[in-house]
Amino acid sequence: MKKVLIPVTNHATLGETNHANGTYAPELTHVLNELILAGIDYDIASIKGGKAPLYGTDIEGDDVNNKILADESFQNRINNTVPAHQVIINHYDAVFYPGGFGLLTDLATNQDFAQLSAQHYESGGLIAAVCHGPAALLPITLSDGESLLSKVSVTGFTREEEIDFGTIDDIPFLLEEALARKAARYNKVQPWGSFTIEDNNVITGQNPASAHAIGQALVSKLTSTQN
Repeated sequence: MKKVLIPVTNHATLGETNHANGTYAPELTHVLNELILAGIDYDIASIKGGKAPLYGTDIEGDDVNNKILADESFQNRINNTVPAHQVIINHYDAVFYPGGFGLLTDLATNQDFAQLSAQHYESGGLIAAVCHGPAALLPITLSDGESLLSKVSVTGFTREEEIDFGTIDDIPFLLEEALARKAARYNKVQPWGSFTIEDNNVITGQNPASAHAIGQALVSKLTSTQN
């Protein structure tokens, strides 16, 4: 059975504010729904381990989000995330970073998952990320000393979307600028439309609306390859 590692943030607020935050649930649950339907297993991990903070858990009318959040297996995994030091990366076929503002404070600079992801990528593994999730690609350095981002085209949450969402003044840094400076190419479309890029085993999505497509792309890649 194929298996995906999902690193999530331990940071429970928006930057240094007291606004509750963490991982944005729909970006996790919509991808998980595609994985589960395809018979692909997953583990949820975090830097520290233990219970991981979620927000966006009370969105009316999001049946997929509500279904996954109500699943006992999911609740067990999100409340008991695997600490980074216990992750055995060669047990996984892909790494997926869901978004949410929390990871801008921890995963965006964390070396534990950066090194695991570099090892995974150089072994031919897939890396996917959506919305703010591509921030976790920033610290990934490959064995040739070059950053992973310098070799691929990516997308991620845009400046316009930060302004629309009212978070531009509270985020630790602007993801679009960070990606544009480091990536081989940064791409975006008009705010809030679904947009994904697949480049050299790296799959990125611009915003929450892209989560479903990220899940589909992951499933397509994983089910078209054999160990």
